[in-house]
Amino acid sequence: MIGIDDYTARDALGLAELVSRGETTPDELLDHALALVARRNPAINAVIALNEADARRQIDRGLPRGPFTGVPMLIKDLNAHITGWPLTNGSRLFEGFVCDHDSVLIERYRRAGFVLFGRTTSPEFGLTSTTENVLDGKTRNPFDLTRTSGGSSGGASAAVAAGIVPLAHASDGGGSIRIPAACCGLFGLKPSRGRISMAPDAGEGWGGMSTVHAVSRSVRDSAALLDATDAPVPGDPYVAPTSRRPSLYEIGVPVGRLRIALCLRAMNPTELGAPALDAIAHMKAVLADLGHEVIEVGSLPVDGPALSIAQQGVIAANVARVIDLRRKAMGRDDVPVETVTAFLAEGGRSLPVTAYLDGIAAVHQAGRQMADFLDAGRFDLLLTPLLPDSPPEIGVLSLSPADIGDYAAAIARYTAYTGLQNMTGQPAMSIPVGRDALGLPRAVQFAGRLGDESLLIRLAAQIEKIAPWSDLRPALN
Repeated sequence: MIGIDDYTARDALGLAELVSRGETTPDELLDHALALVARRNPAINAVIALNEADARRQIDRGLPRGPFTGVPMLIKDLNAHITGWPLTNGSRLFEGFVCDHDSVLIERYRRAGFVLFGRTTSPEFGLTSTTENVLDGKTRNPFDLTRTSGGSSGGASAAVAAGIVPLAHASDGGGSIRIPAACCGLFGLKPSRGRISMAPDAGEGWGGMSTVHAVSRSVRDSAALLDATDAPVPGDPYVAPTSRRPSLYEIGVPVGRLRIALCLRAMNPTELGAPALDAIAHMKAVLADLGHEVIEVGSLPVDGPALSIAQQGVIAANVARVIDLRRKAMGRDDVPVETVTAFLAEGGRSLPVTAYLDGIAAVHQAGRQMADFLDAGRFDLLLTPLLPDSPPEIGVLSLSPADIGDYAAAIARYTAYTGLQNMTGQPAMSIPVGRDALGLPRAVQFAGRLGDESLLIRLAAQIEKIAPWSDLRPALN
């Protein structure tokens, strides 16, 4: 048997190893997770729905033997279907909706041995970089309760940072894995476009810009989870290039001397604060110690403002479709959505089909431009800031702002470095880099070639070994 401190000290693979050796049980791990929800969730509001009865039934039926057998797992309240569980997508439009099937991703989590026991918060339809909604309230950063834990996977990041679980399901359409990971001192990997199937409910998300994976404490947990979920499903419209070997095998593999492009200029003009500049300076020193070459470039070969317009158009059209389909299914149109959501939907409904296709074409062109940039410069990876400053205060990025113009400026600033990789389809990761002057986590972003998560994982593991972030934890009771 293990104590709660032993539970929070280990990553998911470490907990599964204890289960396999008979030193703990899935029931005991679930007990610890539920105790931490009871103790810490009231302050952070990261877990909104518990299903202990279902979790105990999973254990009683006998868990599959997998890499994560017995480890408690939380699922984001966005798109992921679990039979018999509610799914609100952070919206009053879906209040009362109950799933009648499992997503393929959920089936794979079960086969990996996870014990699913609850859902984490999401902003309405995952549309912003904070996790606040009218239905569930505000999710707070465990490092500073006045600050956001990021979004849209801010419930996941807050729960992992608080020690409730060692990793949690997350998704990323414009930075929604990497930004919450950065806000909460975690590792966040956004896989390549087409790496993780969205079957059976979708072929792609947001025109291929959205994907799913997790936020985690350790690199190896993220790698092992990728191995458990990376396989195409018949009917998927496209798939990522096949990995040469399992991602977990990349941990500890020699990296060699990398040639890394550093770009401080975002898609849209963005002034960098001290936390971002300090994080980059620190990471440059770490990379130098590891023998890598960092070459600063003035800009990237993409039209940032045009891409921002394309991105908004694609997202707006998808938001309009989701709302209209749900209202049709409900047989009513009087259930409100939040201010920014309504604004996007209105724009999406008025967007000409040709303008939508222009947006998709611009997104695809950006992918080719970034591939050419890496090839022409003989760069292995791209390094950029992640957040332009410390995690913002609660309310700054809310979908129900006092002034929609202020919101537009804020969201453009805080996603300035992350949205490009969603459009190009490149894999990208958030790496913690200590704390800023306020005691809040700092981070940087690396992006690689489409389909090459392997190099990112090898580098992340190398950085984790000499500049670990396992002790980057908030002070919680």
